[in-house]
Amino acid sequence: MTSSDSVDSVHVIDKDGVRLTVEDAVATVTLTNPTKRNAQSPALWRALTEAGRSLPGSVRVVVLRGEGKSFSAGLDRQAFTPEGFDGEPSFLDLARGGDAELDAVIAEYQEAFTWWRRSDLVSIAAVQGHAIGAGFQLALACDLRVVAEDVQFAMRETSLGLVPDLTGTHPLVSLVGYARALEICATGRFVHADEAERIGLANIAVPAGELDAAVRDLSAALLAAPRDAVIETKALLQGVSGRSYEDQRVAERAAQARRLRDLAGLGD
Repeated sequence: MTSSDSVDSVHVIDKDGVRLTVEDAVATVTLTNPTKRNAQSPALWRALTEAGRSLPGSVRVVVLRGEGKSFSAGLDRQAFTPEGFDGEPSFLDLARGGDAELDAVIAEYQEAFTWWRRSDLVSIAAVQGHAIGAGFQLALACDLRVVAEDVQFAMRETSLGLVPDLTGTHPLVSLVGYARALEICATGRFVHADEAERIGLANIAVPAGELDAAVRDLSAALLAAPRDAVIETKALLQGVSGRSYEDQRVAERAAQARRLRDLAGLGD
């Protein structure tokens, strides 16, 4: 039983292919359109953004998962048809607009992919089957990735004449390095579970039947540490790329001073 199936969980959102449930300190965001392999659309992205804004303050861990055989096969190709989606401008119509308008629309889409790295949360993507294009970038949006042995990551945007624009390029380079990231994106090839774990895309690779249990175990381990210590540690690690070695030493000292004062009851 997953956390989203628990009788004690509370449904917060269930719309446009996204369901958010909360059980104590763990929230589960589930992509709920398995018949289309959880293909993504602007409506789904808005629902993901809403899910991030709707999290109760008690939540410490967010699990992202997809129903069915695939995590997410990427952008719904209907976006590239002249008709687009009902009530939405097609991507072809957006391309005919001005630069400022197109930039604003893409920025809105990106919001669905940004909140997963908030310093007060740890997010885990539970990934099985296809995680292609936007699906790959959604998995990359999370802090951690637990994958099933049948996982197939691929960044297909370049093969379609596009670029990855849903915030995936920064974490991909951070995880695997520039040269490997360029090769993965430019070729559009599949990255399977064993390679994903070896190069740092996946924290853990497990048989498909053990995916939910592995995520539960990782969630429990994350919740075992005091929340404020995890928040401070995450902030320290997130800031490494923008700091020199000496600046990081200063940041460590300042963070530790805050923790010691809090433990001594001397915090603000």
